[in-house]
Amino acid sequence: MKAGFIGLGAMGAPMARHLHARGLLTAVGNRTQAKADALAAELGVRAARSADNFADCVVVALCVSLDADVLENVAALAQVLKRGAVVVDHSTVSVQTANRAAALLAAEGIGFLDAPVSGGVEGARNGRLSVMAGGDAEVLERAHPVLDAYAARISHMGATGAGQATKAVNQVLVAGINEAVCEGLALGEKLGLDPRVLLPTLMAGAAGNWFLDKRGATMLESRFEPGFKNAHMLKDLRIASAIAGSAGLQLPTLQQALADYAELVERRRGEEDTSSLIDLKRGGARRAGAE
Repeated sequence: MKAGFIGLGAMGAPMARHLHARGLLTAVGNRTQAKADALAAELGVRAARSADNFADCVVVALCVSLDADVLENVAALAQVLKRGAVVVDHSTVSVQTANRAAALLAAEGIGFLDAPVSGGVEGARNGRLSVMAGGDAEVLERAHPVLDAYAARISHMGATGAGQATKAVNQVLVAGINEAVCEGLALGEKLGLDPRVLLPTLMAGAAGNWFLDKRGATMLESRFEPGFKNAHMLKDLRIASAIAGSAGLQLPTLQQALADYAELVERRRGEEDTSSLIDLKRGGARRAGAE
């Protein structure tokens, strides 16, 4: 099987490396050409300069930032991939975008999966991502060799759009956990508790969770290298908020997280890790309009 990968950011590059380790990777592409050229040279694969460079791929995976990026890539791939090929979108976008992408490809006899992932940069590097896939079961089966390269779990959530709906649920939970962890650790600091004892104690009990385990120590040291960027979290939470609204739900924790990450982005902290939320809980970042 020949596979391509488009979008070589913090998540995409390690995912592409896992494909290469399985002997599947044929071509890589990225909006910044130099990044594609560098990874292609490192791995000995093709650096794509246009969609034509993916024409011989059976599966092409995307991991890009915006809905517009997904649709742009899908429209180009629809013109060059062979009938029976599959495009797998690991981006976090709206359900409407997933449906539009599927329709564009279906018109050319090409399969589509909306398959966002969770597990963070660590999960991508370790090949332990959770993949939540929407689309036809037979299309998912064809894409399995690619997904198996970097997934610990692959779940078929339903028809097209179900993957993105599941990712919205995932991000509601992630946002709530982030809020609670940052508030709790800010309180621990204020009370003068020793983080070397506090963190393992919390992790050993009911408060233990991925965010506390992976980000607790670094956030208490005010080190906020991404990870997962605040700007990307804000984008995801806006998608989740729209989905919740269309379902007729008001989710106060989601709305608080949305406001907090919007403030961090407004304060030009969009490129930092989501754990920098602790600075708002510490009172160390000025609220909007405080200037």
